[in-house]
Amino acid sequence: MMNIEEAIKYLYSLGNEALAMKLGLDSIHALARALDDPQKKFPAIHIAGTNGKGSTAAMTASILRAAGLRAGLYTSPHLISITERIRVGQEEITPEDFARLATEVRATGERLVAEGVLPAPPTFFEQVTMIGFLYFAEKQVDLAVLEVGLGGRLDATNICEPVVTAITPVGYDHQQYLGDTLSSIAGEKAGIVKPGVPVVIAPQHDEAMKAIIARCEELNAPMIETSRPFDVEAANGAEDIGRYSFRYRALRDEYAARLNLRGKHQITNALTAIHIAEQLQDAGFDIPSPVITEGLSKAEWPGRLEMVRVSPSQAPLLLDGAHNEAGARVLRDFLDEHFSSVPITIIFGAMADKAISEMSGILFPAARQVIATRIASPRAADPRAIAETTHRDVIRIENVSEALDEALRITPQHGLICVCGSLFLVGEIKQLVRYRER
Repeated sequence: MMNIEEAIKYLYSLGNEALAMKLGLDSIHALARALDDPQKKFPAIHIAGTNGKGSTAAMTASILRAAGLRAGLYTSPHLISITERIRVGQEEITPEDFARLATEVRATGERLVAEGVLPAPPTFFEQVTMIGFLYFAEKQVDLAVLEVGLGGRLDATNICEPVVTAITPVGYDHQQYLGDTLSSIAGEKAGIVKPGVPVVIAPQHDEAMKAIIARCEELNAPMIETSRPFDVEAANGAEDIGRYSFRYRALRDEYAARLNLRGKHQITNALTAIHIAEQLQDAGFDIPSPVITEGLSKAEWPGRLEMVRVSPSQAPLLLDGAHNEAGARVLRDFLDEHFSSVPITIIFGAMADKAISEMSGILFPAARQVIATRIASPRAADPRAIAETTHRDVIRIENVSEALDEALRITPQHGLICVCGSLFLVGEIKQLVRYRER
């Protein structure tokens, strides 16, 4: 049996998670059949979208925990450890369990190749998804919250059996896989819709909404659209900066909620999670209304407007995985609303296939100083290429650790260091902060 280091090395030998991505369900279906279809042994909540699907998944899982349900949570990518992707309750899968199930999935995939059932081993994402399915089945979860990896229709998670699906706001991202129009991208996201299964739909651009509605009508899937909240208020106090409370009237009840996650955009994700919970009530799950607001108040989702400090005497870090134009706009709005009067240093790193010029145009004007750095990934953009997207002076530092050191040196204690452009960059910074805390 592989240990965790061997399992991780093997999985990454299959190719970069994004570059080696193979959209399609034939391979994951074959792998699932050979492993006794673990995805059929628990009901799922399936969440797709461009922005907010991870936060919505985290809020939904928090609600289920507050209701006393044994809930699985599958998300991607991870920030530091691959085990972050697979959780039951608040506990990550152990390295031992991950390695054991990775060994089983690897052996099954290699056997299917040897038998001629598959032309090549399942991809990194397919194998990790199957490890999650096996673990949730083994732990006999009451429900599993599954975040789509990319798209929806051809994503490996789409062999699940959902009791409710949800589509968070759709925007431009991964056009090389999903198409160049909002209609085509939304059509791929709406590929998670199942016949007769209710779909919670967050606010969308008209073009995206038309594609989603067409898919729902084709499959006779009930649509639940979120509406507007009221009594929206920003929390007071330095520790609560960027957190919001609101009231909302859903289909079954009225809710007064205070969010733990920062950013006004999280209200949109919270409304989606509220409607998911109400659909679960209709499906027979015991989720009292007070539990829904309790879950929202306790939800955590690292790397999304997360505030951390290396030391009390240095400027705080705001970590946000903004990796596309929509995410950059949300982050810029947050900076303008809460940090317009303080000197901001941005540490920016991104993948070369992202809309770097658009993101830098949105984010860099908010900063007194910008540091471009290179993420530890074969997909990473060169700091020089990042700097060339703007007319302002940009400090170029190849090493992320050295970029953090420089940001801490040049940013006054009352200032802010904003780390953004990629969740992979956020993960590297979090690892550095954790190491330095020790």
